[in-house]
Amino acid sequence: MTVPRPGPPPLGDRTLVLDGGLSNQLRAQGCDLSDPLWSARLLVEDPAQLRAAHAAYLRAGARVLITGSYQASFEGFAGRGIGRAAAAGLFRASVDLARDAAAGHGEQVWVAGSVGPYGAVRADGGEYRGRYGLSVAELTRFHRPRVAALAEAGPDLLALETVPDVTEAEALLRAVAGCGLPVWLSYTIAGQATRAGQPLAEAFALAAGNDQVVAVGVNCCAPEEVTAAAACAAAVSGKPVVAYPNGGEAWDPAARRWVGPATFDPERALDWRRAGARLIGGCCRVGPDRIAGLAAALGR
Repeated sequence: MTVPRPGPPPLGDRTLVLDGGLSNQLRAQGCDLSDPLWSARLLVEDPAQLRAAHAAYLRAGARVLITGSYQASFEGFAGRGIGRAAAAGLFRASVDLARDAAAGHGEQVWVAGSVGPYGAVRADGGEYRGRYGLSVAELTRFHRPRVAALAEAGPDLLALETVPDVTEAEALLRAVAGCGLPVWLSYTIAGQATRAGQPLAEAFALAAGNDQVVAVGVNCCAPEEVTAAAACAAAVSGKPVVAYPNGGEAWDPAARRWVGPATFDPERALDWRRAGARLIGGCCRVGPDRIAGLAAALGR
């Protein structure tokens, strides 16, 4: 059994640069992600591509790598004829690939095991709606085996990310209790509410007083929404904030493409840091070039 690593030390006033959108870089490398497993299909078919994508973000200045397990689930792998033991091995591989990419790097690199929301695993856009009609207990039962498989691989912490509503956040925090790893909790938002419409103060309050949660914040949202959300998260939770928004374009589900201008400006990260963010990176449409700019801005 793999012994969990102790995880990153308290952030204090330090700022750590996260990576960007994994799918972004994989597409840039020529990968086809048109599959219900999305980037997790490469754990099965071409793991070297995931290692290469992690390495690209390290070269750009990222010091926290998020694993390629966002859309991975035992149920999803079963649909490809992969049994539970082999599926658990794929969860472990997602951590090992990030570790391999970071091996020999001159600075400390942290690996965050990605635990994506139930809606992402269904591959129906539900992570941008929430309110699946499932109870906290049902969602906890779904997430717990995924958490256990990732924890077994010994990442430094777990990223509970792109969470659309308070119900799933509560379930995720129950699922990780006792896993032996620190976590961050990150909501996807619309304006100053969760995707399900709950006030952010209510959502961030779940992390207050929970010592396992080392940071709380937002991801997979518009860059313009981050500063106010980060300030709210810091005030409500009393914890460091994690922030990694999208590039700013909007997704057109009918045309299945991104539209509109990109609004991700690396200089905005200085405002996010002033608002309390200590883990800062990018999500969809934020590639290594933007992470390099962000790292440079924060370094100044």
